[in-house]
Formats: sequence, structure tokens, C-alpha cells
Amino acid sequence: MRITRVTTKKGDKGETDLGNGTRISKNHPRIHTIGEIDELNAFLGFAITKTTDNSCISDLKSIQNDLFNLGGELALPDSDLNLLPDERVNFLEKHIEKMNSELPPLKEFILPGGDEFSSRLGLARAVCRRAERTLVGLLETEKGRELWIVYLNRLSDYLFVLARYYTHQSGGGETQWVKRNGWVL
Repeated sequence: MRITRVTTKKGDKGETDLGNGTRISKNHPRIHTIGEIDELNAFLGFAITKTTDNSCISDLKSIQNDLFNLGGELALPDSDLNLLPDERVNFLEKHIEKMNSELPPLKEFILPGGDEFSSRLGLARAVCRRAERTLVGLLETEKGRELWIVYLNRLSDYLFVLARYYTHQSGGGETQWVKRNGWVL
């Protein structure tokens, strides 16, 4: 799909086109899901601007492309188009495992923060979790690929571990959650 005009005025009455030409409300759960994946993609771009690690930038940009592919699949309901390959989950899992092998074990919940890059990754992770919840809601009423949920679930794990990893790499310390009144999980 090529965009030749940005302003079409076709959405002025609260509807939008899907990739297959179907018009639906901008308040439809599918559009909410696509919008939250778009927001996640923007937060990843925001995070990228605060790192100079070329390998990390390359990985995050490949994830941004994954999110565009996922959005493309969502915009083409009832299509057999598989733009997001299954092996992208393996990509995330492999990177999670590698980073985790260089980190101390978790002893407690970690408060989002660290350096600015890690903080931006924390924002992206929170948006990823929301996008996942919205996607689950959509798939309760419409057909879709199970891979979409698995991918977003693993991506939120990846972003959490990546934030921890860069906090440690920058020499910063993690801030652990402090339990009140002896409360234990």
C-alpha cells in the first residue's frame, strides 16, 4: 500500500478504512489495537534517540518493523497474509536469554527508571502491555493469529530485560520495590 495523500477528509465523520477497503468506526476495537501498536512503535523510536549502541538501535528498528507488520495484519482482517514471521518470537527470546545471563537474578520487583534510555524503555514496556491487553480483547470477538499475543507478551519481557541490562551497563543501580508493613507476595 502506498500513501499518495495524507489528508483525504474521509475520516472526518469518525470512520476509517482498513487495508481491505472496509470502513469501520475509529472507536472499533481493531482500530484501538492498531493505534496502541502504533503508539508502542513511537515510544520505541523515542527510546532509540537516547542510545548510541548501534546493535541495540538495529534490534529496536527491526522490532519497529515487526510492529508495522503486525499492524498490517490487523488492518487486513480475514487475510492469510502473514507479515510477522513466527521466528521473530525466537529473536526476542534469544536476546532475553543472552541479556539475562549477564544480569544478577531478580530478588524483588524493580521500579522503572535507571538512566534515560532505560526509563524510555520502561514507558515502551507499559504501552506494550496495554497493547497486548487491547489485542486480547479484540481476539475475544474476532479471529486473529495467536502469534500476535505471544509476540507482544515476549516483547514486553524483552523491553523489561533490555532496560535492566542497560541500567547495569551504564553502571546504574536498580531501584527495588519496598514492601510496606511486612507484606509479602
